[in-house]
Amino acid sequence: MGTEPLVYLIDDDEGARGSLSFVLKSAGLSVRAHESAIDFLRFANDLEPGCIITDVRMPGMTGLELVTRLKERGVTHPVIMITGHADVPMAIQALHAGVSDFIEKPFTGEAILGAVQAALAKQQNRSEISSERDEIVKRLATLSGREREVMEGLVDGKVNKVIGHELDISARTVEVYRANVMTKMGASTLSELVRMVMIARLA
Repeated sequence: MGTEPLVYLIDDDEGARGSLSFVLKSAGLSVRAHESAIDFLRFANDLEPGCIITDVRMPGMTGLELVTRLKERGVTHPVIMITGHADVPMAIQALHAGVSDFIEKPFTGEAILGAVQAALAKQQNRSEISSERDEIVKRLATLSGREREVMEGLVDGKVNKVIGHELDISARTVEVYRANVMTKMGASTLSELVRMVMIARLA
């Protein structure tokens, strides 16, 4: 198993852990499952190459706290965070903390496999990140000043109404700018947009 990338899966829900393990193994990936972040940390100093998938909300230690602990230990494995809709602001916070990606529930097997493959590719080929970042920076340059302001609000996890209040425009107008931002950036979901902005900020 030494040369094969390993997916470390952390979720306190046994059913979710089992079904996700099945999806990953069916795609030919090696999986090591843990029922808590605390359990996983016991092995964190001796990890094989690969990536980490963790739920956001878990008893004992949240996914966000886990990311902080891993960073303190110098663990550089890409981390994919699984989040419910209500946890999106927390997931955005996690992206700021260095998480590779986050996937909103409910998600398809294709979505999680795509995230895992992207994470593994990033770990193996840093030049891919560089070219992706260059493309994102080019797209950001096409945004107007107001579109960029709306985008910053979205990335900070604010709802349209709050963004509108801060910019002194209506929520409906914010929605128009938001649609323009998504189109110009080539993002189909908010999480994809956030990931792009995080990559650009690493430049």
